[in-house]
Amino acid sequence: CAHGSGLVVPWNHVYDYMHIERKLRPKKSVSTPTAPVAAPQTSTYDSTEKGGHYSYSASTVLDKELAAIFNRTYGSQKSDKPKDVYRPMPEVRKSTAPQHVHVKTEEPVPEYLLVDGYNIIFSWPELNELSKTNLEGARRKLMDILCNYQGFKQMTLILVFDAYKVEGAIEKVEQYHNIHVVYTKEAETADRYIEKTVKELVKKYHVTVATSDATEQIIIWGSGALRMSAKELQAEVDIAGKEINHILSEKETGRRNQLIDALPPEVAEYINSLRIKS
Repeated sequence: CAHGSGLVVPWNHVYDYMHIERKLRPKKSVSTPTAPVAAPQTSTYDSTEKGGHYSYSASTVLDKELAAIFNRTYGSQKSDKPKDVYRPMPEVRKSTAPQHVHVKTEEPVPEYLLVDGYNIIFSWPELNELSKTNLEGARRKLMDILCNYQGFKQMTLILVFDAYKVEGAIEKVEQYHNIHVVYTKEAETADRYIEKTVKELVKKYHVTVATSDATEQIIIWGSGALRMSAKELQAEVDIAGKEINHILSEKETGRRNQLIDALPPEVAEYINSLRIKS
């Protein structure tokens, strides 16, 4: 193991990497009463382990021949140890030049508000009461209210009135100041017109539908548009009306209302004295 990973050691370099002392245990020599024979040149290894005497012999000539064959086949045993398999990673120099990062900003998606005209008229108490005597007057008043609301919110507003009971009626779209007013064709309800329009608009725009028809709200939600009840629309219109009146009053006075104007007279006088001293 080297530097935390496995290292392959060639067999002829095993002794260079051994951590345990080598101990050869050759067979014990036994003397026999035979006639003396001229022995070749030998090398002897002695050991006194357990009081015994061990020896082994090898032919010098044979050793040289084996060494020559080994060197031709596997290379010299005296070659250097194999290089470490670990290779350090080259140092990466960090650039000191300023990095220019391009941040992609998304453009705001246009918003559409579709209003079911008669549903709103019959849901708002004031318009509902007016519609009982003058339906056209109720329609005009709703159109004027939504014109002010559109001017404050700056969305595309489409007001839909159905004419499915009007014989021979054809679909008609009018521009009333800053809003679009749609009259559906014969046998087509405002709900049906809104449904098919929403399916096209939601592909590119944020779409909200104002109606208190529960069934219509479920269909609209399934199409991917937002839902707004008649009551919620009325609350939004009231808030917008107050903001518009506030802006108009500021323009008339020529200055913006300050926080100090809402304080009690004695508190306002004390604060003004501190400002004069400073």
